[in-house]
Amino acid sequence: MAALANILSIPPIAIPIPLGTGSSIHFTQLAIFLGGFLAGPAAGLMTGAVGGLFASFVFPKIPFIIGGLAILGLASGLLAKRFRPLFAGILAWLVQAPYTAVTDYVWFTLFLQRTPQFALGFVGSILVILTIEAVISSILAEAIVAYLKKTKIAF
Repeated sequence: MAALANILSIPPIAIPIPLGTGSSIHFTQLAIFLGGFLAGPAAGLMTGAVGGLFASFVFPKIPFIIGGLAILGLASGLLAKRFRPLFAGILAWLVQAPYTAVTDYVWFTLFLQRTPQFALGFVGSILVILTIEAVISSILAEAIVAYLKKTKIAF
């Protein structure tokens, strides 16, 4: 799943979006969610941490990606014990979001010497994109997990 998470962040799999940030929607979160949902919190954490390697080395805009994706994987594994994948994925993103907001803001203001206004605008657009990705990935994970349960491939 960690290898899949890295692959799902690479264009042309990623879909470019015109929000002025040069960003794209990718499906890294899907593999991380599946790792957490299917194998538990520890596997989700490892999937997230290793799954963020490509993005953190190739796109070194924000070096905190690995930590955020590790939190996402851990939270998805923990929440999957209580909620169905659709809700567990969205809630896991809500757990990760404060980490992402704070670390990205600090990165842009302290390390890249951008103005607080620029940092807030850029971080806001990142959070919007990541929210869209989390919802799409949660919907896809819900369908995949349901299929795996129905066919008795997992669980």
